[in-house]
Amino acid sequence: MPELSYWMNTPYDWILLFVCALLIGMSKTGIQGITLLTIPLMAINFGAKPSTGLILPMLCFSDLIAVIYYRRNAEWNYIWKLLPAAIAGFFLAIAVDKLIPADEFRRLMAVCIFIGLGVMLWMEWKKTESKLLSTWWYAPLFGLMGGFTTMIGNAAGPILAVYLLSMRLPKYSFVGTSAWFFLLVNYLKLPLQIFVWENISTTTLFLNTISIPFMIIGAIIGIYFVKKVPEKIYRNFIIIVTILSTVMLFV
Repeated sequence: MPELSYWMNTPYDWILLFVCALLIGMSKTGIQGITLLTIPLMAINFGAKPSTGLILPMLCFSDLIAVIYYRRNAEWNYIWKLLPAAIAGFFLAIAVDKLIPADEFRRLMAVCIFIGLGVMLWMEWKKTESKLLSTWWYAPLFGLMGGFTTMIGNAAGPILAVYLLSMRLPKYSFVGTSAWFFLLVNYLKLPLQIFVWENISTTTLFLNTISIPFMIIGAIIGIYFVKKVPEKIYRNFIIIVTILSTVMLFV
């Protein structure tokens, strides 16, 4: 497999791949947000756009594990509100891909997420609900941002987290809704990554395949974490991880 030498030249490359697979598995089954730790590491090591093709099938496999386990916990009304705008975000990302640097868009998305976090934390402090949550554009805005950022760099986790946290979903509904949403989004992205950006190949799929044990171990850790952590602590944990992972978008 001649292309393998492009990806894997040192033991560090293999360690990085397997650690990222572990983190992706953990993220998809409950420890939300830590996927963003993998994105800059993979981008620095393998290149920004090539690394998205390496990461996406790993996300798809881990989404499948999460959906199998949390299949009865999704709140579908939120998914349907987000999904059409998320698909529009895919095509927006493709349209502007060569016009505007991805780094500038990631920073813009980070600012938007921080604004959303600010509104959500304000509501928590005041113990009230904002009229923003019931406006017609609130869910589509998050859907559009999510679709755009997931296409550009698989970085939609914090955006969805802010939206679902603002909806005050219990932890199992939070994880189940995230799992189903990202399963749909990531599998819809596959043809675009394969045929438009051409960054998924037999070599990247081979690397994904040998990473499966690490994704499964990570998924088990995530499931155990959600079971053991109380509801309020879990919510606060997700808020903290979302803030930290959003900061990573500035990297």
